[in-house]
Amino acid sequence: MDNIRNFCIIAHIDHGKSTLADRLLEKTNTITEREYQAQILDNMDLERERGITIKSHAIQMEYFYDSKKYLLNLIDTPGHVDFSYEVSRSIAACEGALLVIDASQGIQAQTISNLYMAIDHNLEIIPVLNKMDMASAMPEEVKDQIVDLVGCKREDIIEASGKTGMGVERILRDIVNRIPPPSGDPVAPLQALIFDSIFNSFRGIIAYFKIVSGTINSGDKVKFVSTGHEYNAEEIGVLKLKMSPRDKLSVGDVGYIISGIKNSAEVKVGDTITKVKNPCEKAISGFEDVKPMVFAGLYPVDADEYEDLRISIEKLQLNDASLTFIPESSAALGFGFRCGFLGLLHMEIIQERLDREFDMDVITTVPNVSYKVYTTRGEEIDVHNPSGLPPVTNIDRIEEPYIVAQVITLSEYVGSIMKLCIDKRGVQKDQVYLTRDRVELTFEMPLAEIVFDFYDKLKSISKGYASFDYYYTAYQRADLVRLDILLNGEMVDALSTLIHRGHAVDFGRKMCVKLKELIPRQQFDIAIQAAIGAKIISRETVKAVRKDVTAKCYGGDITRKRKLLEKQKKGKKRMRQVGNVEVPQQAFLAVLKLD
Repeated sequence: MDNIRNFCIIAHIDHGKSTLADRLLEKTNTITEREYQAQILDNMDLERERGITIKSHAIQMEYFYDSKKYLLNLIDTPGHVDFSYEVSRSIAACEGALLVIDASQGIQAQTISNLYMAIDHNLEIIPVLNKMDMASAMPEEVKDQIVDLVGCKREDIIEASGKTGMGVERILRDIVNRIPPPSGDPVAPLQALIFDSIFNSFRGIIAYFKIVSGTINSGDKVKFVSTGHEYNAEEIGVLKLKMSPRDKLSVGDVGYIISGIKNSAEVKVGDTITKVKNPCEKAISGFEDVKPMVFAGLYPVDADEYEDLRISIEKLQLNDASLTFIPESSAALGFGFRCGFLGLLHMEIIQERLDREFDMDVITTVPNVSYKVYTTRGEEIDVHNPSGLPPVTNIDRIEEPYIVAQVITLSEYVGSIMKLCIDKRGVQKDQVYLTRDRVELTFEMPLAEIVFDFYDKLKSISKGYASFDYYYTAYQRADLVRLDILLNGEMVDALSTLIHRGHAVDFGRKMCVKLKELIPRQQFDIAIQAAIGAKIISRETVKAVRKDVTAKCYGGDITRKRKLLEKQKKGKKRMRQVGNVEVPQQAFLAVLKLD
């Protein structure tokens, strides 16, 4: 046990975690030259294309130091704020963390929030200054920031470069010398924390765990504490580049268990595994359940694929425990699911993965957040979907979730960022100069305002220099109205949104103009209207496609032409009574891109 070290890598997005992990694997000869490729731990095509880590990955390395063999269990984590749940699980399974900071960009918002999470779990922090080979690196300034933040000595900060391999040897030495070995009793009852799971179509569900106390042997009868189900440990082992079976695992080991589980609901991330014969007294408290921030409806393009979509989402949920879903139906789109996501990037990734991994075409409705509605009878209703809003006459008040947003930026962009936040109904709470030209701004603002395009706008205003992190505070009273879109007088419930009264007229007008561009012309006029209750606030008309019925009239009396046109007009009117309007998929997505 003294020779085991469990550690994770935490950093802001794009600070070089995955590249540094590649170098560590090379240095410890965990991968051969033939197996090597960039971002070796990112095994999804999507992760490689975008250059981001979506899923945390565990791998075991062997390192020889002072003629002793050490087992290093590395868990690589994502950096984007939407995947912070993955980070919290990785931290729960470790004793130490490498805090990677980009020498050319300095400390950013996500670095700070991940660091606080690690400190809450009493992890040993090793600060690493990455990308030292870049011409734009500012090592002295960034070191000052790190000393202020972590409170370490300047000489404890490791200068490194994931690209050239500089400083990697020192990182490995410091992992062995500074991170404590796992503490636990090998003879106590078995307690193992499940921190991840994946689905394999041949072997069922494979759970990844870390043993906190006790030992487990291949073939043992084990029990999952929260669900109470019992299984045989058919195969256990450690995670190398591929799975490597073992007969026995003990305290501190990070490994996997295969027990032929077929039902996804039976494996809960954060659950405890123990033995049936000598069970542990209580489950491990590791990390809290994640709260989805953004809700959107996912509907199959073809109604017959509803069941396939349900199975696909369940399998995805195994790989991504932060995805939540419940069935719902819509008049316009049929049967589908109301899914909860951690943010817009998370939603985009889920859509992409459904398409690639399960070949599912889905329609996504306008994302929104959950509101609390208090009725005149004193009831409290959670509303995830605008169509679930009770009639206006029954509503006493609506409350919406608020967040505290922290933005770290260069001082020259402070004015424009303040304007952006105030336009989004934000209230400034604090402004702190971290260094001479870096400012931390704190705002309190409604979550609904950052759901759409806040992050994109923030990046473009600050030329990519601002970093953003937020945490949830409480519900506050809000003046919200439901904006409906009507096509020929019929409401399209999938396009309804709950919106602040002050923004409603403007948003409704933009929606109508956008839909006019996207809805194809029919044989009859289509009226596109935006309405709040019974009040129409905007209207656009898609003109009918008309056949030139007067083409065959040469000269002669005008009444001949008029007679034909009147006949056509009657036909169009009759057609409009029975004609229904198809809304293309782009129309649902275009709403997200309204500026």
